[in-house]
Amino acid sequence: MNDTVKTTALFGLVAVLILGTGFFQSWNSALGILNMGLISAIMAMGVNLQWGFAGLFNVGIMGFVGLGGLATVLVSMPPVPAAWAAGGVNIWVALLVGALSLAAVILVRSRMPQGNLRAVVTWVLLIAGFAIYRSLFDPARDAIEKVNPALEGYLGGLGLPVLLAWPVGGLLAAGAAWIIGKTALGLRSDYLAIATLGIAEIMIAIMKNEDWLARGVKNVNGLPRPLPYEIDLQADPSFVEKAASFGLDPVTASTLYVKLGYSVLFTIVLLIILFLMQRSLHSPWGRMMRAIRDNEDAARAMGKNVTRRHLQIFILGSAICGLAGAMMTTLDGQLTPGTYQPLRYTFLIWVMVIVGGSGNNLGAVLGGFLIWFLWVQVEPFGRWLMELVTAGMEPGNALREHLLASAAHMRLLTMGLVMLVMLRFSPRGLLPEK
Repeated sequence: MNDTVKTTALFGLVAVLILGTGFFQSWNSALGILNMGLISAIMAMGVNLQWGFAGLFNVGIMGFVGLGGLATVLVSMPPVPAAWAAGGVNIWVALLVGALSLAAVILVRSRMPQGNLRAVVTWVLLIAGFAIYRSLFDPARDAIEKVNPALEGYLGGLGLPVLLAWPVGGLLAAGAAWIIGKTALGLRSDYLAIATLGIAEIMIAIMKNEDWLARGVKNVNGLPRPLPYEIDLQADPSFVEKAASFGLDPVTASTLYVKLGYSVLFTIVLLIILFLMQRSLHSPWGRMMRAIRDNEDAARAMGKNVTRRHLQIFILGSAICGLAGAMMTTLDGQLTPGTYQPLRYTFLIWVMVIVGGSGNNLGAVLGGFLIWFLWVQVEPFGRWLMELVTAGMEPGNALREHLLASAAHMRLLTMGLVMLVMLRFSPRGLLPEK
């Protein structure tokens, strides 16, 4: 089959599935799938940039997505004046002291010759820096977290427009990727995977436990949005009148309006990233990255700085994941660190890339939409299937109750089956790299 025809047919199938959800279930559900499909496609493109272009096995996607969500709070939420007065300045001074201590250690180890003196100076700087850091940080943190802990207990953000948080989320993830890449990219692929997974868990653990930063597991609710809240639309007489002219009640109309607005914003971001990635794929830079992926030794022999290029693409891919994380948190209207799980934000994204076709940007987008659709729809379909299978059993039957309760696990079973089928019949994905 011609590649263009195949690509068009597969994307047409995804469109039919989403439209079918609208016609047979509800348009709210269809737009919800579309919006998360757009965000998932962006995450999949970030992973595809790292794996498909450079062969970097990053299993820390969850951490970069979480940093994007954190950026939404730090940028868009208003500052908490009482918290800043209680210890805001001291906590940032403490962080500065910690950073300067590490910088001093790096400088000493790079300038002083090896020997006992360098070791002594290193340990003195580390111990002194840590002691000063904790003496400033701990009292400031405790004072901040005591400020109206039921609703605040954190410093807040900068009070800027929430759309600015999206690129900031990418920059925050890129900064973390630079630090991780400088230390971990020299590892073999399997060790790199273990390192990135562990570091991602550390990132999420910090978000969960540092209440002064973003309330930890207490969550930050009511994040500013680029679109109006539904309740505000429902209180607008002109909107209610316009909704009635379309035969819609205000609640349904406001929900559809907001979700459709997000669809437009997310589509614009997706198309911009896809355009840039397609241009980069077919540029000399993209050809060089694939050459490095296929044979690092040959690329080094040609004078290419493989480590530097790996770091570069690791940062770019992580930045895209951070951008998607900020978009997702904006869509949710809240930051919930407890929901960041490797199954959802690492494993599922990898399934999207593998099913769509690693090394192919359109394949990553296709995989994002298709796998997210299955992830959402398999559970209700599994419930219906179990009810059909157990239709002849008596109510209260132990086997019947067990099967109905197991319907939620259909998601994991389906993802496993999809992976097995793809690896058996199309190991390069639905839209393989050309």
